[in-house]
Amino acid sequence: MRTSPATRAVEAITEAAAPISLAELNERSELLARFDRSYLVPMDAFLAIAERLTGPRCPGGPFHALAIGGRRAFRYRSVYYDTPGLRSFHDHRQGRRLRFKIRERVYQDSGERQFEIKLKGRRGSTVKLRRPLTGTGTALDAPYRTFLADTLRRAYGIGAPGELGPSLTTDYSRSTLVADGERLTCDTELICADPETGRTVRCVPGLVLVETKTAGRLGRADRLLHAHGMRPAVFTKYCGALAALRPDLPGIRWRRAAGEVFGATRAASTRVAL
Repeated sequence: MRTSPATRAVEAITEAAAPISLAELNERSELLARFDRSYLVPMDAFLAIAERLTGPRCPGGPFHALAIGGRRAFRYRSVYYDTPGLRSFHDHRQGRRLRFKIRERVYQDSGERQFEIKLKGRRGSTVKLRRPLTGTGTALDAPYRTFLADTLRRAYGIGAPGELGPSLTTDYSRSTLVADGERLTCDTELICADPETGRTVRCVPGLVLVETKTAGRLGRADRLLHAHGMRPAVFTKYCGALAALRPDLPGIRWRRAAGEVFGATRAASTRVAL
Protein backbone atom coordinates (compact mmCIF):
# COMPACT_ATOMS: atom_id res chain seq x y z
CA MET A 1 0.00 0.00 0.00
CA ARG A 2 1.37 3.42 -0.94
CA THR A 3 2.09 5.74 1.94
CA SER A 4 0.98 9.36 2.02
CA PRO A 5 3.38 12.29 1.49
CA ALA A 6 3.02 13.20 5.16
CA THR A 7 3.96 9.67 6.20
CA ARG A 8 7.05 9.76 4.02
CA ALA A 9 8.03 13.09 5.60
CA VAL A 10 7.70 11.64 9.10
CA GLU A 11 9.66 8.55 8.09
CA ALA A 12 12.51 10.70 6.74
CA ILE A 13 12.77 12.55 10.06
CA THR A 14 12.57 9.51 12.33
CA GLU A 15 15.01 7.43 10.29
CA ALA A 16 17.59 10.21 10.52
CA ALA A 17 17.09 10.76 14.27
CA ALA A 18 18.95 8.88 16.98
CA PRO A 19 16.85 5.98 18.33
CA ILE A 20 15.43 5.53 21.82
CA SER A 21 13.94 2.31 23.21
CA LEU A 22 10.50 1.99 24.81
CA ALA A 23 12.12 1.37 28.20
CA GLU A 24 14.16 4.56 27.85
CA LEU A 25 11.07 6.50 26.76
CA ASN A 26 9.18 5.36 29.86
CA GLU A 27 12.14 6.36 32.03
CA ARG A 28 12.58 9.81 30.48
CA SER A 29 9.04 10.76 29.46
CA GLU A 30 6.22 8.32 30.28
CA LEU A 31 3.79 11.16 31.12
CA LEU A 32 0.62 9.22 31.93
CA ALA A 33 -0.47 12.46 33.64
CA ARG A 34 0.30 15.33 31.28
CA PHE A 35 -0.88 18.30 29.26
CA ASP A 36 -1.73 17.51 25.63
CA ARG A 37 -1.75 20.08 22.84
CA SER A 38 -2.80 19.29 19.26
CA TYR A 39 -1.39 20.93 16.14
CA LEU A 40 -2.39 20.50 12.49
CA VAL A 41 0.94 20.81 10.70
CA PRO A 42 1.40 20.90 6.91
CA MET A 43 4.11 18.52 5.73
CA ASP A 44 6.65 21.20 4.72
CA ALA A 45 6.34 22.99 8.07
CA PHE A 46 6.63 19.68 9.89
CA LEU A 47 9.90 18.90 8.11
CA ALA A 48 11.41 22.26 9.06
CA ILE A 49 10.33 21.97 12.70
CA ALA A 50 11.25 18.31 13.19
CA GLU A 51 14.65 18.70 11.51
CA ARG A 52 15.43 21.43 14.04
CA LEU A 53 14.23 19.35 17.00
CA THR A 54 16.20 16.25 16.02
CA GLY A 55 19.31 18.06 14.81
CA PRO A 56 22.58 18.15 16.76
CA ARG A 57 22.28 21.91 17.37
CA CYS A 58 18.85 21.72 19.02
CA PRO A 59 19.05 23.78 22.26
CA GLY A 60 18.80 21.39 25.20
CA GLY A 61 19.80 18.41 23.09
CA PRO A 62 18.11 16.66 20.16
CA PHE A 63 14.88 14.70 20.32
CA HIS A 64 15.25 10.96 19.68
CA ALA A 65 12.89 8.68 17.72
CA LEU A 66 11.14 5.77 19.43
CA ALA A 67 12.37 2.51 17.88
CA ILE A 68 11.01 -0.96 18.65
CA GLY A 69 12.32 -4.01 16.82
CA GLY A 70 13.88 -1.80 14.19
CA ARG A 71 10.60 -0.02 13.45
CA ARG A 72 9.99 3.69 13.92
CA ALA A 73 6.41 3.92 12.66
CA PHE A 74 3.59 1.94 14.24
CA ARG A 75 -0.03 1.24 13.30
CA TYR A 76 -2.63 2.06 15.95
CA ARG A 77 -6.29 1.09 16.01
CA SER A 78 -8.70 2.36 18.65
CA VAL A 79 -12.34 1.60 19.36
CA TYR A 80 -14.05 4.31 21.42
CA TYR A 81 -17.06 3.51 23.58
CA ASP A 82 -19.87 5.85 24.52
CA THR A 83 -23.47 5.78 25.67
CA PRO A 84 -26.34 5.66 23.14
CA GLY A 85 -26.76 9.41 23.69
CA LEU A 86 -22.99 10.06 23.30
CA ARG A 87 -22.49 11.29 26.85
CA SER A 88 -18.70 11.48 26.50
CA PHE A 89 -18.92 13.51 23.28
CA HIS A 90 -21.40 15.98 24.75
CA ASP A 91 -19.52 16.30 28.06
CA HIS A 92 -16.43 17.33 26.06
CA ARG A 93 -18.50 19.64 23.85
CA GLN A 94 -19.85 21.40 26.91
CA GLY A 95 -16.45 21.54 28.61
CA ARG A 96 -17.63 19.68 31.69
CA ARG A 97 -14.97 19.31 34.34
CA LEU A 98 -15.83 15.68 35.15
CA ARG A 99 -15.42 14.22 31.67
CA PHE A 100 -13.79 11.06 30.37
CA LYS A 101 -13.17 8.93 27.31
CA ILE A 102 -13.16 5.15 27.11
CA ARG A 103 -11.37 3.18 24.43
CA GLU A 104 -9.74 -0.06 23.45
CA ARG A 105 -6.35 0.50 21.83
CA VAL A 106 -4.64 -2.10 19.64
CA TYR A 107 -0.96 -1.79 18.78
CA GLN A 108 -1.28 -3.57 15.46
CA ASP A 109 2.40 -4.35 14.92
CA SER A 110 2.68 -6.28 18.20
CA GLY A 111 -0.93 -7.28 18.81
CA GLU A 112 -0.88 -5.71 22.28
CA ARG A 113 -4.30 -4.49 23.44
CA GLN A 114 -5.10 -2.05 26.23
CA PHE A 115 -8.33 -0.83 27.83
CA GLU A 116 -7.82 2.87 28.49
CA ILE A 117 -9.68 5.55 30.43
CA LYS A 118 -8.71 9.19 29.86
CA LEU A 119 -9.73 11.65 32.57
CA LYS A 120 -9.44 15.40 32.89
CA GLY A 121 -7.35 16.35 35.89
CA ARG A 122 -6.54 19.64 37.54
CA ARG A 123 -5.97 22.69 35.35
CA GLY A 124 -7.03 20.74 32.26
CA SER A 125 -4.36 18.04 32.42
CA THR A 126 -4.99 14.58 30.95
CA VAL A 127 -4.67 11.48 33.13
CA LYS A 128 -4.59 8.09 31.39
CA LEU A 129 -5.23 4.82 33.19
CA ARG A 130 -5.12 1.44 31.50
CA ARG A 131 -5.34 -2.32 31.88
CA PRO A 132 -4.17 -4.99 29.41
CA LEU A 133 -6.86 -6.72 27.37
CA THR A 134 -6.19 -10.42 27.02
CA GLY A 135 -7.58 -13.19 24.86
CA THR A 136 -10.86 -12.27 23.21
CA GLY A 137 -11.85 -9.86 25.99
CA THR A 138 -13.38 -6.50 25.17
CA ALA A 139 -13.88 -3.25 27.03
CA LEU A 140 -17.47 -4.31 27.73
CA ASP A 141 -16.49 -7.38 29.78
CA ALA A 142 -17.10 -7.39 33.53
CA PRO A 143 -13.49 -6.89 34.76
CA TYR A 144 -13.08 -3.75 32.66
CA ARG A 145 -16.48 -2.38 33.63
CA THR A 146 -15.42 -2.84 37.26
CA PHE A 147 -12.15 -1.03 36.56
CA LEU A 148 -14.11 1.80 34.90
CA ALA A 149 -16.57 2.04 37.80
CA ASP A 150 -13.77 2.05 40.40
CA THR A 151 -11.81 4.68 38.46
CA LEU A 152 -14.74 7.07 38.05
CA ARG A 153 -15.76 6.66 41.69
CA ARG A 154 -12.26 7.39 43.00
CA ALA A 155 -11.49 10.22 40.58
CA TYR A 156 -14.85 11.97 40.31
CA GLY A 157 -17.21 10.43 42.84
CA ILE A 158 -19.64 9.43 40.06
CA GLY A 159 -21.04 6.17 38.77
CA ALA A 160 -20.13 4.53 35.49
CA PRO A 161 -22.50 4.62 32.50
CA GLY A 162 -24.87 1.69 32.48
CA GLU A 163 -24.99 1.15 28.73
CA LEU A 164 -21.98 1.44 26.45
CA GLY A 165 -21.26 0.54 22.85
CA PRO A 166 -18.70 1.21 20.11
CA SER A 167 -19.08 4.79 18.86
CA LEU A 168 -15.98 5.37 16.69
CA THR A 169 -12.97 3.52 15.31
CA THR A 170 -9.69 5.16 14.36
CA ASP A 171 -6.70 3.79 12.43
CA TYR A 172 -3.47 5.68 11.84
CA SER A 173 0.32 5.53 11.68
CA ARG A 174 2.25 7.01 14.60
CA SER A 175 5.89 7.93 15.15
CA THR A 176 7.15 9.45 18.41
CA LEU A 177 9.95 11.91 19.15
CA VAL A 178 11.21 12.02 22.73
CA ALA A 179 13.21 14.37 24.95
CA ASP A 180 13.47 14.60 28.74
CA GLY A 181 10.03 15.42 30.11
CA GLU A 182 8.25 15.78 26.76
CA ARG A 183 7.07 13.80 23.78
CA LEU A 184 5.92 14.65 20.30
CA THR A 185 3.60 12.18 18.55
CA CYS A 186 3.31 12.46 14.78
CA ASP A 187 0.21 10.83 13.26
CA THR A 188 -0.62 10.37 9.58
CA GLU A 189 -3.06 8.41 7.41
CA LEU A 190 -5.85 8.78 9.96
CA ILE A 191 -9.06 6.95 9.01
CA CYS A 192 -12.10 7.31 11.27
CA ALA A 193 -15.26 5.23 10.95
CA ASP A 194 -18.71 5.42 12.50
CA PRO A 195 -19.88 1.89 13.47
CA GLU A 196 -23.51 3.04 13.48
CA THR A 197 -23.65 4.36 9.92
CA GLY A 198 -20.60 2.74 8.31
CA ARG A 199 -19.37 6.15 7.10
CA THR A 200 -15.66 6.98 7.06
CA VAL A 201 -13.47 10.09 6.80
CA ARG A 202 -9.76 10.23 5.96
CA CYS A 203 -7.09 12.77 6.83
CA VAL A 204 -5.81 14.79 3.88
CA PRO A 205 -2.49 13.30 2.69
CA GLY A 206 -0.23 16.32 3.30
CA LEU A 207 -1.06 16.90 6.97
CA VAL A 208 0.72 15.66 10.10
CA LEU A 209 -1.37 15.53 13.29
CA VAL A 210 1.11 16.51 15.99
CA GLU A 211 0.46 16.21 19.70
CA THR A 212 2.85 17.56 22.31
CA LYS A 213 2.79 15.95 25.74
CA THR A 214 4.45 17.72 28.67
CA ALA A 215 4.22 17.72 32.44
CA GLY A 216 2.96 21.30 32.47
CA ARG A 217 4.32 24.39 30.81
CA LEU A 218 5.04 24.69 27.11
CA GLY A 219 7.88 22.46 25.99
CA ARG A 220 10.62 23.07 23.47
CA ALA A 221 8.49 21.54 20.71
CA ASP A 222 5.55 23.84 21.53
CA ARG A 223 7.76 26.91 21.42
CA LEU A 224 9.25 25.93 18.07
CA LEU A 225 5.81 25.18 16.64
CA HIS A 226 4.64 28.62 17.78
CA ALA A 227 7.71 30.23 16.19
CA HIS A 228 6.61 28.69 12.86
CA GLY A 229 3.11 30.11 13.19
CA MET A 230 1.46 26.95 14.50
CA ARG A 231 -1.06 27.28 17.31
CA PRO A 232 -2.90 24.55 19.24
CA ALA A 233 -6.00 23.37 17.36
CA VAL A 234 -9.41 22.65 18.82
CA PHE A 235 -9.30 19.03 17.69
CA THR A 236 -9.36 15.54 19.14
CA LYS A 237 -9.67 12.41 17.05
CA TYR A 238 -12.84 11.33 18.85
CA CYS A 239 -14.79 14.57 18.90
CA GLY A 240 -13.45 15.96 15.63
CA ALA A 241 -14.22 12.80 13.70
CA LEU A 242 -17.74 12.49 15.14
CA ALA A 243 -18.40 16.12 14.23
CA ALA A 244 -17.36 15.32 10.64
CA LEU A 245 -19.18 11.99 10.43
CA ARG A 246 -22.44 13.17 12.01
CA PRO A 247 -23.11 16.75 10.84
CA ASP A 248 -26.40 16.73 12.76
CA LEU A 249 -24.48 16.73 16.06
CA PRO A 250 -23.94 20.13 17.73
CA GLY A 251 -20.15 19.94 17.39
CA ILE A 252 -19.46 23.38 15.96
CA ARG A 253 -16.34 23.93 18.13
CA TRP A 254 -14.55 21.14 16.23
CA ARG A 255 -15.88 21.68 12.72
CA ARG A 256 -13.26 24.18 11.54
CA ALA A 257 -10.36 21.94 12.53
CA ALA A 258 -12.19 18.84 11.30
CA GLY A 259 -12.59 20.52 7.91
CA GLU A 260 -8.84 21.13 7.80
CA VAL A 261 -8.06 17.55 8.82
CA PHE A 262 -10.56 15.71 6.63
CA GLY A 263 -10.99 18.21 3.81
CA ALA A 264 -14.22 19.34 2.23
CA THR A 265 -15.20 15.92 0.85
CA ARG A 266 -18.27 14.24 2.23
CA ALA A 267 -17.88 11.16 4.39
CA ALA A 268 -17.80 7.93 2.41
CA SER A 269 -20.23 5.10 3.17
CA THR A 270 -18.43 1.82 3.84
CA ARG A 271 -19.42 -0.85 6.33
CA VAL A 272 -17.07 -1.08 9.31
CA ALA A 273 -15.90 -4.40 10.76
CA LEU A 274 -15.34 -4.25 14.53
